[in-house]
Amino acid sequence: MGYQNIVFPKGATFLVTGAAGFVGSNLVEAILKLGYKVRGLDNFSTGKKENVEEFLHNSNFEFIFGDICDFDICLKACKGIDYVLHQAAWGSVPRSIEMPLLYEEINIKGSLNMMEASRQNAVKKFIYASSSSVYGDEPNLPKKEGREGDLLSPYALTKMVDEEYGKLYSKLYGLDTYGLRYFNVYGRRQNPDGVYAAVIPKFIKQLLSNEQPVINGDGRQSRDFTYIENVIEANLKACNASREAAGQAYNIAYGGREYLIDIYHQLCKALDKDIQPKFSDERVGDIKHSNADISKAKELLGYSPSWNFEKGIEAAIKWYILHL
Repeated sequence: MGYQNIVFPKGATFLVTGAAGFVGSNLVEAILKLGYKVRGLDNFSTGKKENVEEFLHNSNFEFIFGDICDFDICLKACKGIDYVLHQAAWGSVPRSIEMPLLYEEINIKGSLNMMEASRQNAVKKFIYASSSSVYGDEPNLPKKEGREGDLLSPYALTKMVDEEYGKLYSKLYGLDTYGLRYFNVYGRRQNPDGVYAAVIPKFIKQLLSNEQPVINGDGRQSRDFTYIENVIEANLKACNASREAAGQAYNIAYGGREYLIDIYHQLCKALDKDIQPKFSDERVGDIKHSNADISKAKELLGYSPSWNFEKGIEAAIKWYILHL
């Protein structure tokens, strides 16, 4: 269970793009703890400098300040790298609806730059972040790979295009690519600030500040909230996956289903707060329900998530209490 016993060849080197972001910084930390060398790439457009500062004294860590939209930077970052964990992207469905051109530039062109740079540098494995948003309006639960609906946002489209490029790069060029469809990841270092902040850290910060949180919709929407440790495991197990498993996308979640209003009351109880939320309009582009079938990732990647929602939310709350 987990990833602590995963072994890579001696001297293995990893590149984490978006290294100063939520998922990226947690990947950097985990790989360094396993004793391997990590190069981080970020331009701090959404990531935070403080997320990588603690690693700068580690002789196994190298940081490059740069943009994935700059192909020369991508080539430099991939030089001498065995495994690329490509997390750099702009998230948020609502923001993508407001800024489709920017999402095209960063999430599609930037990802293609990274795949091409990986190919030219003979990288062994290219693991990249996709999203559950690619399921669009497909109503059936649980969500299963190969059964997608109409896309609902530019963000979802960028992730679907990344998957298609990943498929092509495996087929045409022999670059082993693995797309990880994250389902509502949460945990330490996730940014609680701003209008586009993820709901769990945002609620926690507002409750700790005795503010009244806003719930979009009626709160009866459901999500497969996935603790960061499960996502780290998926990335590292994909690095060890077979070539036969390449060129495909995989659901990465716990396989559970939580209703937003229930989570809100759970957070209130854990933080000893009695604050009624405000309800607002549903957000454009949001799906109503999300729950993942993770059998494919279990079978082909050896993915075996050990952090359920209860265990993960307890750890997340403790971290935010210490760091907010």
